[in-house]
Amino acid sequence: MFSTNIYPKLLMDFLSEKQITTHSQCSFQGFIYYSLTGSEFFLLASMAYDRYVSISKPLQYHTIMRKTTVKILLVLTWLLPACQLVPSAVIINTSQICRFTLNGIFCNNAISKLYCATPRISYLIYGVFILINTVFLPLLFILFTYTKIFIICYRSCREVRRKAAQTCLPHLLVLISFSCLCSYDIIITRLEISLSQTARFIMTLQVVLYHPLFNPVVYGLKMKEISQHLRRLFCQSKFKLSVRADARSAIISFVI
Repeated sequence: MFSTNIYPKLLMDFLSEKQITTHSQCSFQGFIYYSLTGSEFFLLASMAYDRYVSISKPLQYHTIMRKTTVKILLVLTWLLPACQLVPSAVIINTSQICRFTLNGIFCNNAISKLYCATPRISYLIYGVFILINTVFLPLLFILFTYTKIFIICYRSCREVRRKAAQTCLPHLLVLISFSCLCSYDIIITRLEISLSQTARFIMTLQVVLYHPLFNPVVYGLKMKEISQHLRRLFCQSKFKLSVRADARSAIISFVI
């Protein structure tokens, strides 16, 4: 969903002579982008809680993580970020536009620079409120749960530590990748820090390319069937290379 919100319009811009969009389409893309960003952090926090319960309280896991609990977590994960962005959508639709050139390849917080007058204090307070609720609080909760997990694993046997590492490492890698993605949006648009064109290009690539590819690769390699198939594939390729090398050396020695 995150990639679908960006890629179709991006491909249309690549194929078009003029890169244009309507105000309503741009506002809708920005709303979906930030609601999905918040949902991603809430999903990562829910996954951290699930791992914490499974490692710290394995015997009570099925009584704590019931279907009702999972449904409540999923509903809050998808609806809470979108509900928090409703006031922002209302403000954007009622604001007057004075500039018509967006400095970016998709609609994010940079759209706020197009309006004639933006109330700076209320804009910053609202942005900080959204940032705390959708980013910092889930991050603090994830750090808390993983600290508890690491303490439990440190006191446990090697087998528990190995299973915890296999379970938690992909989650932490995705969390770091997505946190870097969100830091780009805050640095470029909210704080209005001027960066070089190369740095902007690299951070923009992270949004549209790195993270959408990184996420399925990390969770795909974690699956036993995929990892085993890749091991067999690489082992077969090494065997073929070694056989060809031995055959070539044998032919050379025979000729000599």
